Amino acid sequence: MNKNLISTSKFLSLILRHKPETIGMQLDADGWLDINSLIENANKRGNNISLELLHEVVAANDKQRFALSENGLRIRANQGHSLPDIDLRLLPTTPPNLLFHGTVAQFLPSIREQGLQKRSRNHVHLSSDQETATKVGMRRGKPVVLSIASADMHNAGYRFFLSANHVWLVDSVPIEFIEFP
Repeated sequence: MNKNLISTSKFLSLILRHKPETIGMQLDADGWLDINSLIENANKRGNNISLELLHEVVAANDKQRFALSENGLRIRANQGHSLPDIDLRLLPTTPPNLLFHGTVAQFLPSIREQGLQKRSRNHVHLSSDQETATKVGMRRGKPVVLSIASADMHNAGYRFFLSANHVWLVDSVPIEFIEFP
């Protein structure tokens, strides 16, 4: 992805996951924004976004972070929100036996003490494969991949959701379900 696509993707992540007020907007209850209003408000505040660029970012993003509505008039982030009260209308889903979480060593003491917590996000994010979890962990340094006994968690009553871009979401992961390397 070229620099313009990357910077636009980061900007969209900020707006669609965390701070729509940056451009004077508010997400609807399902996390959607009107595309034309987003472009207009972003450009009024010094961003250079066109409909074509927005579509290119959505299509080119290897993590498929964003989704367009069926009619193509709205956009939202597929997961990763820190805004309260965003309901992506995901149904509880039975997870595979194991899921994975990528992190770095500096967070291991906290995880060993508290398990995985969503912190400022609406969910803890888990990956279905070690490779993806490794890439997630690499964003902050040398990755550490934790194995999560997701089937056991599910059997214990924890609810899992699968986002449109195949990220597994859960409210928390207690220590007893985490296998540390």
